[in-house]
Amino acid sequence: MVDWLYGFKVNFWGEMFGSGADPGHGNGGVSRPSLVPTRFVWPHGGRRVSICGSFTRWSEHKPMSPVEGCPNVFQVICRLSPGYHQYKFFVDGDWRHDEHQPFVSGNLGVVNTVFLAMEPDVIPAIYSPRTPGRSNMDVDIDPSFCVESVPKISEADIRISQRRIAAFLSTHTACELLPESGKVIALDVDLPVKQAFHILYEQGIPVAPLWDFHKGQFVGVLSASDFILILRELGNHASNLSEEELETHTIAAWKEGKSHLNRQIDADGRTYPRHLVHAGPYDSLEDIVLKILQKKVATVPIIHSSPQDGSVPQLLHLASLSGILKCICRHFRHSSGSLPILQQPISSLPLGTWVPKMGESNAKPFAMLRPNASLTAALSLLVQAEVSSIPVVDDNDSLLDIYCRSDITALAKDKTYAQIHLDEMSIHQALQLGHDANYTFFSGQRCQMCLRSDPLHKVLERLANPGVRRLVIVEAGSKRVEGIISLTDVFKFLMG
Repeated sequence: MVDWLYGFKVNFWGEMFGSGADPGHGNGGVSRPSLVPTRFVWPHGGRRVSICGSFTRWSEHKPMSPVEGCPNVFQVICRLSPGYHQYKFFVDGDWRHDEHQPFVSGNLGVVNTVFLAMEPDVIPAIYSPRTPGRSNMDVDIDPSFCVESVPKISEADIRISQRRIAAFLSTHTACELLPESGKVIALDVDLPVKQAFHILYEQGIPVAPLWDFHKGQFVGVLSASDFILILRELGNHASNLSEEELETHTIAAWKEGKSHLNRQIDADGRTYPRHLVHAGPYDSLEDIVLKILQKKVATVPIIHSSPQDGSVPQLLHLASLSGILKCICRHFRHSSGSLPILQQPISSLPLGTWVPKMGESNAKPFAMLRPNASLTAALSLLVQAEVSSIPVVDDNDSLLDIYCRSDITALAKDKTYAQIHLDEMSIHQALQLGHDANYTFFSGQRCQMCLRSDPLHKVLERLANPGVRRLVIVEAGSKRVEGIISLTDVFKFLMG
């Protein structure tokens, strides 16, 4: 059975084709509604699978067949009249519904729903993100979901959902985040900065905890944000840091210098380091979320230590909002009806950052970049706007790519940072550094998108995938950027 919580899911294929002949004119000129062939998919395995619904008067079971090459995926095509329909799957003798598709609770329990609003000539298939030939630049347009058919949620229902999520987070601990196997990379503070960022790039990680052998403890983290500050400092003519010094400049020396840059100086003129934001394995998920949001960090190291026996602290895991969101999805997977907000389109919720509309004078500016913008401009925006990524758009504000803080580590490759000037390198050139020669803006390899009409459960589902930290909200068809939703936005909303 496919576990959708771990980055793999099969979407509902809503492939529908209008019939060639017009059955609306039958015998004697009596008008009948056109029937639209609609494909239903059950992607969760089984031996015998069938479907039953309002379109079969809840009496006839229509057998479903395995998809060739995908034995866990079953499908069947039914001819439906336009309108609202309910259905359930009958899997190995048990009634089931698919939580990845719209559903409601009623007299028959929880049932899936589909709404055919019109009789189109052709509606393209909706493919899974894992289907070969499909890129992240494709946006799911689900014909079974109709925004108008979802009643507006009340403030009371939002509060109910938030309280239930808060109750889960407060009663579950960091132990649930620990994988069965894996690796966590830590760096020695005496490592040269240049070598440290090369390691981040080669390992494909945006952050690493720092270990001080002299103190026998973890003392901080090194992230892509540090590299941004270093490059900006190198570009500052008044800087005391030269490219030659960067070859031997240690992480510890950089952190000391960073304290001066950030004016972390006490009354006696001595620098004081910021304390490492960390958690223990038995700390609640709620505590970890609050630390990430309040301290504005991307990850919180989970460290187990026993001062009583003098043992060396053990780094168990790097907790992130993505991992915690997985836990939430897993917990409410079979009881999502208890969270009324999940079926709401994201445009109806106070969620994310949106491009200001014409005439909105008090709206917060929305940062976007053109491909020919300089890398200096991009780094300044990332720091000043305190965001982790900026959409790269064409002259029509249509999405081409996205530039993230972690992309800066590509400059560590072959000491590129020492061979270029930031104000002379464009965003397009910078993005090419971390990709092969075939990289193009329109390949869509990196952009994860959604529509303003997408229900919240679909957005959470995508953000729970490994490596996804934000979704760009685009207009269907034109891919014009309308906003962005980050993991931070989601948790600020869920935490109330």
